[in-house]
Amino acid sequence: MANKQTVAFHTLGCKLNFSETSTISRMLEKEGFEKRDFTDLADVYVINTCSVTDNADKECRQLVRRIQRKSPESFVVITGCYAQLKPKEISAIPGVDLVLGAAEKFNIVQHISELTKSTDAAKICSCDIEEVTGFNASFSQNDRTRTFLKVQDGCDYNCSFCTIPMARGKSRSDSIDNVLKHAKTLAEEGVKEIVLTGVNLGDFGKGPNGDLAHESNFTDLVKALDQLKGIDRYRISSIEPNLLTNELIEHVANSNHFMPHFHIPLQSGSNKILGLMRRRYKRELYAERVQLIKTLMPHAAIGVDVIVGFPGETEAHFRETFEFLHSLDVSYLHVFTYSERDNTKAIEFKPIVPIAIRNERNKQLRNLSFMKLQYFTNLHQGQTRKVLFEAFDKDGMMEGYTDNYIRVSTPYRSEWANQLVDWKL
Repeated sequence: MANKQTVAFHTLGCKLNFSETSTISRMLEKEGFEKRDFTDLADVYVINTCSVTDNADKECRQLVRRIQRKSPESFVVITGCYAQLKPKEISAIPGVDLVLGAAEKFNIVQHISELTKSTDAAKICSCDIEEVTGFNASFSQNDRTRTFLKVQDGCDYNCSFCTIPMARGKSRSDSIDNVLKHAKTLAEEGVKEIVLTGVNLGDFGKGPNGDLAHESNFTDLVKALDQLKGIDRYRISSIEPNLLTNELIEHVANSNHFMPHFHIPLQSGSNKILGLMRRRYKRELYAERVQLIKTLMPHAAIGVDVIVGFPGETEAHFRETFEFLHSLDVSYLHVFTYSERDNTKAIEFKPIVPIAIRNERNKQLRNLSFMKLQYFTNLHQGQTRKVLFEAFDKDGMMEGYTDNYIRVSTPYRSEWANQLVDWKL
């Protein structure tokens, strides 16, 4: 492996995965690897996987086949959630050389240095998820204008449809001091916006072994970051409604640095389905959170995660969800079609919703999302808001986001890259 000097990365899934891929990339670059684009030829390809949906699993397999056709002598390393959940399944994919579970992905340098090309099954380096402890801080860097900073990992919830606790282990988090240290480093490097990420971000405060060693919570972290000089903007990537406290909402409303933008998973607007999903709230609590945000910050953007086609979801349950979302003052939806995941409780639930009906419900909610976003954007026409423009030149155009997450596109101007610009919408 001494002569293998180029590496390419592909990330599937969430902001958390992007932050971890970026950190792994820097580790390998420090060891002398030259980073290449994933579409280029490289000696090593690293795929950081997701396993929230069946599509993510399929995409991983397709990527490996593409590498095999393009560069059969290259090494292929698979890590991430899919790698932790189904290492043997991945190791059987032709072309895969190394599978790294949750405890080993940050030891990638050592594993790659010991790697040899073999026609045998891939090498698996993994352990039971119960044995995964410790917290590995991660942040994206030089990848995009906004930086994703991981402050929490794992989840102690047991939603009936979700594999994440099996893929990432119990809830654990960084200390506030460490988060502040990373934020200072990013500020010194010119980062203007940090997006705080985690699996269950609102559960921040548990130590690296899942205990309450830090004796602090997510609101404490937000308040501490607000005092830090050098970062213009923070965003909260996603937070459970039962962990989104009134105190936190009120603090964001009075903050100059935390953006008026919340992403709050709902999953269903039917209390019956929420119960089957083992969610820790009812729709009434969700509506209260949205109302408080909009009372204190009428201009705030609110994004919603929702799942359609969950087992047992009748047409009446779906209409409940549709009408509930229609009535809420939210800005956009991320709509997921339910897909069966091994070793979850929901896989035993009946009746199963036919795929065609799941897809039709997905389409209806995506249409609703489009209308919600159009309405929210139109409300702000004529206003002047600060836009942070990204550095990428996309066919002569550049994009940026307002504080309340309205996307702006304009002809590329290099002097605006990674700058806050007053913009009339």
